Order: sequence, then C-alpha cells, then structure tokens
Amino acid sequence: MAAEAGVSLQTVSRVINNAPNVRPQVQERVNEAIARLGYVPSIAAQRMGGSRSYLLMALNDRDRTIDAWRSGEGTDWVDQMLLGGMLRAAESGYRMIFELIDTHSSQVEREVQAALSALHPDGVILTPPHSDNPLITELLVRQGLPFARIGSATPGPGFAISMNEAGAAETATGHLLDLGHRRVGFITGSDEYALSQARLSGYRSALTTRGFEIDEALIGRGDFTYASGDAAAGRMLALPDPPTGIVASNDQMALAALAVAKASGLMVPTDLSIVSFDDTPIVRFSHPPLTAVVQPIAAMTAAAADLLIRAKSKAADLPEQTVAPFGFAVRASTSPPRR
Repeated sequence: MAAEAGVSLQTVSRVINNAPNVRPQVQERVNEAIARLGYVPSIAAQRMGGSRSYLLMALNDRDRTIDAWRSGEGTDWVDQMLLGGMLRAAESGYRMIFELIDTHSSQVEREVQAALSALHPDGVILTPPHSDNPLITELLVRQGLPFARIGSATPGPGFAISMNEAGAAETATGHLLDLGHRRVGFITGSDEYALSQARLSGYRSALTTRGFEIDEALIGRGDFTYASGDAAAGRMLALPDPPTGIVASNDQMALAALAVAKASGLMVPTDLSIVSFDDTPIVRFSHPPLTAVVQPIAAMTAAAADLLIRAKSKAADLPEQTVAPFGFAVRASTSPPRR
C-alpha cells in the first residue's frame, strides 16, 4: 500500500485513521491506492495501533426484541436503528455491534459491564428503555465512555437524541380533532419509557388548546403490546359514549384497536378513525392502511453514531440535545366522523 502510494507506512496509517496534518494531495494519493488495491482496513490492526477500538455498541431491550422475533411480528424499529447506526459508522471506518440487555434484570450493571469488557467500544448507543436507566448511564459515566440516549429528552449525562414526542402526539390528536371528531381516545405506552408520558402530554395539549375537556375514561393504559391495545380499545368502545377516533402509541396497539373495531361491527374509518405511532411496514398493508406518526429512527441512530465518533475525535461544541423531525403519513384509516 505504502509503495503503491509512494509514501511511508506511517503516512498510510495516518490517512486510514483520519489523523490530522496530512496534506490533501497525500490523502488523495493514498485513497486512490486503497481503491486500486481493494484494501479493507483491519479493525484488529487499528485497535492495536491506537486508543480507539473502532467499534460502537448499541444496547436494546432483550425481552421485547426476542419476543418480537419469536412471534414472527418483526422488529422494524430494530431494523431502522441498525440501518442508521451501521451506515453512519461505516462511513468513518467503524463497525456497530448490537447487544441485547435485560432491562428488568437485577444484574443489569453486570451485563453491561461484561459487554463493555468484551468489546471495548469507543461509544455506546442506548435505546429505550435503557436510555433513561440510571444504573446504565451512571456506569457509563464512571467508565468515562461517551454514550448517546435515543428517544430520551430528559436532562442527564450523554448525548440525548429524540423526536418531539409531545408534538407528534399533539399532531396525531389534532388531525382527528380537525376532521371533526369530538371524542378522541388515547392508548398510552409503557411507563418504563419516558416518551410515553410525553406522548400523553401531547394528547392532552391538543385537546385543551382547542377548548375540549379531558375525559380520563378515554385514556387507555397500554404497554406497547398487542394485548394491551386490545384491552384498552375494548374498554373505550364499550363506553356509553365511545370515541369516534383513537390515537395509539405504537403500531401493535393500533392494529389491536383496528381488530377490536372490526369485531365490534364498526367500519374504519367511518365509525372509528385510528392513528398510530412508528409507521412500521405492517400498518401500510393493513386494511385499511393506518395513518401514522413516522418516527425518524434511522436518522436518530445515525446522529447518535456521528456524535460518538466525533466525541472520540475530540471534536468541540457537540450538542447535548438533538431533536430529529418526525413525519406524519395520512392514510385511509382516518376521515370525518359519521355522527
């Protein structure tokens, strides 16, 4: 490689490792030699040559991930998270490793420490509910390891990266109110996730800013599972004055509400409009396709990877809080109410 580029081995190493003070002409010559020879840097060699491991570690909740895999329901959230993180890591010569940690374990600190000891990552990406678990964040602070908290807007150490959860719920609820719905229900997410409370706050805000009173009977407590959505929607639709629209805090609970409506003889959207969160592929192919808040999952994880890589490079003025814009896809599951 060095001979092909006409430079020293040390210069090749500095170019590969993005070291400073290498002339642009020399960088171009080395990169051209890399392309001609099809050279792929060895992470093992890079790790031996400096203080970096060139690895990022992403932690996801073990139980929820494995349950979704085993049920065959898929985990598009995980897919999008890997897409954003892995692509951004690869752009800087990094690799992202995906680890499953049991957030409910009394040994969660030991599990995280074991993963850190085995991989020696340059940074850690935490996904909900790990993002707001003080046992994990305090461990990473003690280790002096940079980390990013996906889906967390609460004050704390590390880089917090989120979308405007309250704003997204307010948009979803406001969409139904603007269509003419006056009884709009809301199915919450698990209390383990800080974002669940933010979404509930957004729902309440949409009602109060438009002059509507909040009916607690129209707030169903869910935990992001299909079963909890089924139970919450069933209770709401059995009320003497049921909702004509429901916002569910994730796709599984929205699909459950759709099934309950059909089993009750209701037509969606003429009898009941439904809005979901996440916008995983399954809701685009349901009947009818569901209107949904589009989470910028890949964008948030890419931002997390970028911040961790830049932190390892001692970049200055990195933002402690990053808010990624959400989308809103209107489909056939929402319309003005029949009555």
